[in-house]
Amino acid sequence: MRKLTGLLFAGGLGFMLLAIASGIDFGSPPMRIGEAIQSASPQEVGAANIVTSVVLGYRGIDTLGELAILFAAASAAGLVLGRRHTTTGTQRKGGFVLFHGGALIFPFLLTIGFYIIFHGHLTPGGGFQGGVILAAAFFLPLLARPGARLHHSILSVIEAFAGASFILIGLAALAEGQAFLQPMLNQDTLGTLISAGTLPLLYIAVGLKVGAELASLLSNLAHTESEQ
Repeated sequence: MRKLTGLLFAGGLGFMLLAIASGIDFGSPPMRIGEAIQSASPQEVGAANIVTSVVLGYRGIDTLGELAILFAAASAAGLVLGRRHTTTGTQRKGGFVLFHGGALIFPFLLTIGFYIIFHGHLTPGGGFQGGVILAAAFFLPLLARPGARLHHSILSVIEAFAGASFILIGLAALAEGQAFLQPMLNQDTLGTLISAGTLPLLYIAVGLKVGAELASLLSNLAHTESEQ
């Protein structure tokens, strides 16, 4: 019975794929949606980076769902790993190079992270990529100083503020009679820093939220590893 069910499923799946493939000309896939976004995005959204237009404009609700998934994953990991920490004996110390190198690289990582977030609507990058760099900036001192800890209460406030800001910007668009998360404010000149309406503000919220959640998760993992 199981083999028959598997054969029926495989046959149905193969028939569906064959039917879809038969309606598409080989070598020239239809790019109607992509072409429409590329032609309309500069005027409608004002972002030089078309990916930003898609991520925050045309499918902003999906991006909000991705942030919710990341929050759920970080919360679940925190519940599993966030037990009371005890210190016994002397704490391990990082090497000389790692200790001083971490302090030296920290401001550069912060600068790069915020640069990528602020310019996400102009160049490849944005809130997710910049947020990961910010998380790495705060996680690096934990590697150099195993006894150091991040203030999870501060990270929680940043994460909550960023998430609420993302939703409030979307609700503000609804209050103006527009679609949820539709860019508002003046779009200004295409390709300039002050452009794309509220999309840069959304990317700042995404970057802070991703950075805070990943930094908290990495901190829990580091403390758990140091206790073993």
